[in-house]
Amino acid sequence: MSISRRQFIQLMGIAGAAGMLPGCGGGKQAAKKPSDLYEIPKTGNVTFMHITDTHAQLNPVYFREPNVNLGLGDAYGRPPHIVGDKLLDYYGIPKGSIEAHAFTYLNFVEAAEKYGKVGGFSHLQTFIKQMRASHGDNNTLLVDGGDTWQGSATAYYTRGQDMVGATNLLGVDVMTGHWEYTYLDHEVIKNVKDFKGDFVAQNVFVKDVASFDYKFEDFVGYNPDSLRAFKPYTIKEMGDGIRVAVIGQAFPYTPIANPSRFIPDWTFGINDEAMQSVVDEVRENEKPDVVVVISHNGMDVDLKMASRVSGIDCIFGGHTHDGMPAPSIVKNKGGETLVTNAGSNGKFVGVMQFDVRGGKVRGYDYRLVPIFSNYIEPDKEMAEYIEGVRKPYIDELTEELAVAEELLYRRGNFNGTFDQVICDAQREVGDAQISLSPGFRWGTSVLPGQSITMDHVMDQTCTTYPETYVREMSGADIKLILEDVADNLFNEDPYYQQGGDMVRVGGMDYTIDPTAGFNKRISDMTLDNGTKIEANKKYKVAGWATVGSKAPGRPIWEIVADYLRVQKTVKIDKLNTPVIKNVEGNPGIDDYVKG
Repeated sequence: MSISRRQFIQLMGIAGAAGMLPGCGGGKQAAKKPSDLYEIPKTGNVTFMHITDTHAQLNPVYFREPNVNLGLGDAYGRPPHIVGDKLLDYYGIPKGSIEAHAFTYLNFVEAAEKYGKVGGFSHLQTFIKQMRASHGDNNTLLVDGGDTWQGSATAYYTRGQDMVGATNLLGVDVMTGHWEYTYLDHEVIKNVKDFKGDFVAQNVFVKDVASFDYKFEDFVGYNPDSLRAFKPYTIKEMGDGIRVAVIGQAFPYTPIANPSRFIPDWTFGINDEAMQSVVDEVRENEKPDVVVVISHNGMDVDLKMASRVSGIDCIFGGHTHDGMPAPSIVKNKGGETLVTNAGSNGKFVGVMQFDVRGGKVRGYDYRLVPIFSNYIEPDKEMAEYIEGVRKPYIDELTEELAVAEELLYRRGNFNGTFDQVICDAQREVGDAQISLSPGFRWGTSVLPGQSITMDHVMDQTCTTYPETYVREMSGADIKLILEDVADNLFNEDPYYQQGGDMVRVGGMDYTIDPTAGFNKRISDMTLDNGTKIEANKKYKVAGWATVGSKAPGRPIWEIVADYLRVQKTVKIDKLNTPVIKNVEGNPGIDDYVKG
């Protein structure tokens, strides 16, 4: 896709500002009042609405953006690795505005109390219906980047069926997946079959051995010739005869980052060559006017893929939960590809309008729209559906376990305060010296003075492999775990990253140098009392969410709930965040305090 210099300058919003990315709202001035966010004039003839990583949050939530999202190498100072005031300056977003609250962690508690919660499927439904009415139902597509059928208690209890129903009611046209694959394989197949839209994933294949005896009669999209487990793409006929191709890219590291024992017969991967082959096949055989990818790669991986695969007009990205106000423009041998990422937890809807003429995309307008539930009326039908889904579990989910005396949050490269609660609970209940907790990016926030309910605990912990353990580990083993996760997070080659953040720790401190090489990033490991952790000494360690074999202990949410019921109030005495070396001046870190 080519854009003229004149169009490019217009997108910047400031004459002569070539080299800067467009500001919030695709280069237009920031909204002066909240209602302005939802007045989106029709500027093209094809409109994509993109949601991703909603993590089964049917109701509105609070969600704090990170103050640490470090980028190294080519990612230094490049979206999504910009936080706080630097992000506002980069995109030209006014400080103190409602957009500043949406896109950054700044003054979070004060702004959250002012503007209220975000997301909620009944509020999403109202906005999406409004967009379809104003832009034309036959000119709009709703695409979902995955991580939708997991993340809440009701999703866990219904094995994702509650979210299949919600996405059907929302009218999702096309989606791909990641945590969708963390149910058992036959449950995944049932969910895909019950989903009324198209589930696409060009990079998921059935293993050769499994293809001989696997039961595929109910397997929507399976191709015995290519061994693709799901449809690689779908073609949608839009208004004015415009043909749109939507290709799916599922999370490539699913069997590594999540238990492969649940889906033993499927393989995943980035598969640039396969993606290029699909794009070429679609371009040649289907003659589309627009080719887009809904991806769960993570933004850094999408940026690299966009530079290596040509013929894609736009990648609608997910997985890394990066709410980016404007697309990144990536050059490749075929021209340019736009790369977006639409945040998480139902907080945003990405709205991309294409001007399609003569079989090509001639221009675009993009904005990432924050969904503030106080300013959007809930859709009655969706609200009734959500109430019905939650009704069998409502007494359990609304139990008030304790009261937060400070902001509890997760998102960020290192320990968040709710992560610390989980780690402290494991140490207390398991009588352990050290605790470990996965660096998941999903999990909602709790404001000071707010009751911590079982809903909140499940939002933070609800996986299909929640079992806990307490075991002895050597200091060398603990360091190896930290080094391995650090390499996943800070490897300068995005294709060696798997998303997520640093493993959370309790009862210990350490120093990390993100700029160092493998096995050289972690040093100065000590217990909370200052005692040095020795490589050959054994320590009692509590943890959960083992990817390999199933752990023997109770589900983590039971551990955390027991702990909170005893505590009554929660204020973090010590936040086990590491000392970070060699990141001075990095725009991906702000207001960082060593715990």
